[in-house]
Amino acid sequence: MWRIVSTFGLFQYWTMEPDLDAARRRLDEKKAELEAMSVMTEEARAPVALDQQSVGRLSRMDAMQQQKMAEAQERARKRDLVRVEMAERRLAIGEYGWCADCGEAIPDKRLAIDPMAERCVRCAS
Repeated sequence: MWRIVSTFGLFQYWTMEPDLDAARRRLDEKKAELEAMSVMTEEARAPVALDQQSVGRLSRMDAMQQQKMAEAQERARKRDLVRVEMAERRLAIGEYGWCADCGEAIPDKRLAIDPMAERCVRCAS
């Protein structure tokens, strides 16, 4: 669907609107992926037990490092879930696919790579 972006005198600038059905599908897929990964890594984020008999000092340090990395990945997933929710809100109010800074359309190729993008490449750079 085409939409008038701006009008200057006799000239009108048209741009293509994003495919909203595909956007909903991509956002749903991304949300499901993030939630599934969160469930899968729940055990890796659990506290490391202090059992000097079965786990040596270096092994325990390695387990603690892996736990911290899993926790950092979970924080990143939670940030992405918030971005998905924000994109769903923009979709509901008709602002999805339009740059939050300049108002230009965000290309479908960019939205296919990052369905949560809220800025065009130029403004995001």
